[in-house]
Amino acid sequence: MDIKGTCIASTADEHGQIHVYQTRNSRILSFDGKIYQSCMKLNNVNGLHLAYTRAMMAGLFFIPSVKTATIMGLGAGSMVKKLLSSFPALNVHAIEYRAAVVNTAKEHFHLPASDHLFIHIDDAVNHIKNTDIKSDIIFSDLFNPEGMEPRQVQSSYLRDCKNALTEQGVLVLNICNTSFQLREVLDQLLIQEFNNQLLRFDVDDGNTIIFAFKNDIPLIEREALLTKAQALQEKMNIPMQQYAELLLRTQGNRIIKSKDL
Repeated sequence: MDIKGTCIASTADEHGQIHVYQTRNSRILSFDGKIYQSCMKLNNVNGLHLAYTRAMMAGLFFIPSVKTATIMGLGAGSMVKKLLSSFPALNVHAIEYRAAVVNTAKEHFHLPASDHLFIHIDDAVNHIKNTDIKSDIIFSDLFNPEGMEPRQVQSSYLRDCKNALTEQGVLVLNICNTSFQLREVLDQLLIQEFNNQLLRFDVDDGNTIIFAFKNDIPLIEREALLTKAQALQEKMNIPMQQYAELLLRTQGNRIIKSKDL
């Protein structure tokens, strides 16, 4: 089904089309005129409209002090904008294969010019293999029109992501529209590469969010987790307490100190 709204801009590069649509309330990035790549609310340009992107921010629960973040795939820049607006001192590295996508994000989606934003025009797999940047958190959401990008389901990619994390770092992956067989393969690779230091939960839109830790999963007191969630909720304007409670229900025995069980 075609995206509803008025096409206000179109461009193309050697990789295909890039379209910007606008409705009364939103601006939408799409590559084919049918599937949302990103969506921005016009009355909240730094917000996260898609539920799974909000859920991915739960990885911040486990980082004592976030200083550097890497985002695989810029899109319209929603996650970049949310992080920069919430953490003014945070350095954010965004990896985007298409320069035309970066230009579209700047022109139509309020991607800011910032001394703390570093945009790398590169293939995500190549970048993470060769980078010397250590990130506290890496967000990986690599998809193509057929579903999850196959290169995200490779030992070498996951190992390179792990190597690019700080000692207390976490890789956050979004899994959606993926075959059962491919998810099984990814699960086994994650267990192998991250020594089963994994947490996950499902969100309402059918996505699964996975947290893969470079070292042991940090243990935290229940009240401390809820307090941190409340602080992040106020800072980011995201329902972080909802995700903390979801983690407690589904993964509590892996994250809560035993005296609190």
